[in-house]
Amino acid sequence: MNAPWKPAGAAQRDPFMAYVCDDTTADTVRPIATELGWSPDKIYKGGLRNAIQSLSVSASPLILFVDLAESGDPLNDINALAEVCEPGTVVIASGQVNDVRLYRDLVASGIQDYLLKPLHPDMLREAFSHAYAMLNAPKVADVAVDRPHCATAVIGVRGGVGASTVATSLAWLLSDKHGRSTALLDLDVHFGTGALALDLEPGRGLTDAIENPSRIDGLFIERAMVKASEKLAVLSAEAPINAPMMTDGAAFYQLQEEMRAAFECTIVDLPRGMLVQHPHLVNEVQIAVIVTELTLAAARDTIRILSWLKTNAPQTAVILVANRLHANGLEISRKDFEGSIERKIDFAIAFDQKLAAQAAKLGKPFAEAGKNTKTVAPLVELAEGVALVCSGDGAGLAGKPRVKGGSLMGKFGDIKSLMAKKPKK
Repeated sequence: MNAPWKPAGAAQRDPFMAYVCDDTTADTVRPIATELGWSPDKIYKGGLRNAIQSLSVSASPLILFVDLAESGDPLNDINALAEVCEPGTVVIASGQVNDVRLYRDLVASGIQDYLLKPLHPDMLREAFSHAYAMLNAPKVADVAVDRPHCATAVIGVRGGVGASTVATSLAWLLSDKHGRSTALLDLDVHFGTGALALDLEPGRGLTDAIENPSRIDGLFIERAMVKASEKLAVLSAEAPINAPMMTDGAAFYQLQEEMRAAFECTIVDLPRGMLVQHPHLVNEVQIAVIVTELTLAAARDTIRILSWLKTNAPQTAVILVANRLHANGLEISRKDFEGSIERKIDFAIAFDQKLAAQAAKLGKPFAEAGKNTKTVAPLVELAEGVALVCSGDGAGLAGKPRVKGGSLMGKFGDIKSLMAKKPKK
């Protein structure tokens, strides 16, 4: 039997309770609860109505399962349940009504999931796993208020250049090596790999945010983000490819606002198409890491994106990373590439197929799988610079000539100046 799931600081509350309407549901929930180390004695009959009555006079559990099968007005009853539950309780509901509108209304009201009966054990395991991830998500209060927030957008000039690899590695380095509470926001809603690279299930937090921007607040961030480690949390999605996301971008901007309050660093894996559709997303970004490769097409698109950032985000320091560099057979030499884009490459990362394969097999970020290797060294230096900006000491980099020409260090010094001048909200 596994040890009961019960986060630190929750000693006075039961880890789990269930209120079911029938024996079949009880018989399905009981072995899963036992498997997870929860007491089967905490499974009660009576469904949602009994839950409301019982919890009005006793402490609510950390994870609450309620059966809506006998409820005549599920949405109204869930709202009544919310009034008697303590903050932080994660609610999973089940019922017989297969209605998308009901599901969306229930999720909007604050429950974590709605499971259609008859229940399957794997369905319950997955729902309880998501609930546990939410309970262990970073708390907004954990962030040190005296540290300025730093938002970094990672943008690939073309598909396949490895921007997501850079983004997940940078997020991991900031959280693990520099101890910064870090959020990784993967805005590729349909094909993002942020959670996959960290061996996590993405959950539905990002799609919920897009569909219901009005729900986005500090509590939503706390519940929706999937925790990768003590200091790193991820918000991503794997939306069905037959379901286009219709949004004006307000949800993305609001997510960034809330993450600014909840974390010290935000790494945004920003698809290049977002620059066209939602240019306002870079308004509050201090650093833009542009990831490219040494090809003719990449040179063209690097020029276009650098020009766009100069016009639309002059406050943002731009760092250029050339990724996946082969020892031989480059389409364009580094010198010719830099000549065509009229600026220097700040970091160059070698192509390492063996390391990339190892990272994928282990379910770890590229930087973690290859720590202490020459391949990952440029990512480590980039993370050092961002960490100094997050600490408010970016200007300290100006005297450290790690990059030829000093262009990168000057950029970090400029960021520090911009952050110092910017009024706090």
